[in-house]
Amino acid sequence: MYDLIIIGAGPAGITASIYAARKKMNFLVISKDIGGQTNWTKNIENYTGYLFITGDDLVKKFSEHLKRFNIQIKEFESVTAVEKEEDFIKVITEKNEYKTKAVIIASGRTPRKLGVKGEEEFRNKGVAYCATCDAPMFAGKDVLVVGGGNAAIDAAIQLMKIANKVYIADIDSQLKADPIMVEKIKNNEKVRIYNNSSLKEIYGEKLVSGVKLDIKGKTSDLKVQGVFIEAGSVASSNFTKGVLKNEAGEIFVDCGCRTNIEGIFACGDVTNVPAKQIVTACGEGTKATLSAFNYITRKK
Repeated sequence: MYDLIIIGAGPAGITASIYAARKKMNFLVISKDIGGQTNWTKNIENYTGYLFITGDDLVKKFSEHLKRFNIQIKEFESVTAVEKEEDFIKVITEKNEYKTKAVIIASGRTPRKLGVKGEEEFRNKGVAYCATCDAPMFAGKDVLVVGGGNAAIDAAIQLMKIANKVYIADIDSQLKADPIMVEKIKNNEKVRIYNNSSLKEIYGEKLVSGVKLDIKGKTSDLKVQGVFIEAGSVASSNFTKGVLKNEAGEIFVDCGCRTNIEGIFACGDVTNVPAKQIVTACGEGTKATLSAFNYITRKK
């Protein structure tokens, strides 16, 4: 029987675990990876204390902090269910079953799929969801980035240093990304932006060779060898049972990261907290563990 189980090891889960270690709690971390969405980010310029740091380097810093406290982590293990029993909570994975007095859900988000023709067929054959991971494979090629938010423009910035041409298809009339990011691509001769456009089909033989775009109501054919889908993400909360969520699948929490079920807490991008930022997730992870610690202490 654990005092606490933390699901996820992104910025929120890592911070929650560090605070749990400092509180000398008997706890376990279960996560598919270390770093979460930080692994997908190339350059970070808004994390307090660092004028600039890469996503890879920040994940290394996170890992060093975890090792310092000798935190027990079940890595590469996916949670399939969280169930509240009378006097404990059961956390079920595809490998094991655990019992705990409290749970912190910090499972983050996963990339949103568009569901267009060819998307699944050409996944990892030209279709990618992470420029930080996959951009080097498209050196000298023509690529399409789908989306107009910060993630999409960050992908375009990475790709314009590597690819031959970078096309951006954005469903809105103007890019939603931060102006400072948009400025970096605006006058680059490699980049072409299609506003009011959407991806309709991805085609090719063994690998992607082109796409069909709907641009202002007209279908256009575009020859590309890579498609980076950066159309946002969805909360990784489908394993929760009885926890209140909004239409987007985000878990409702109060200012103490408490859910509607006693003993179950949530923090970071999986929740309805509006600011999806690394630094925000860290703060929410802190609050979640302090709330869980107080809950367990009061229960004793």
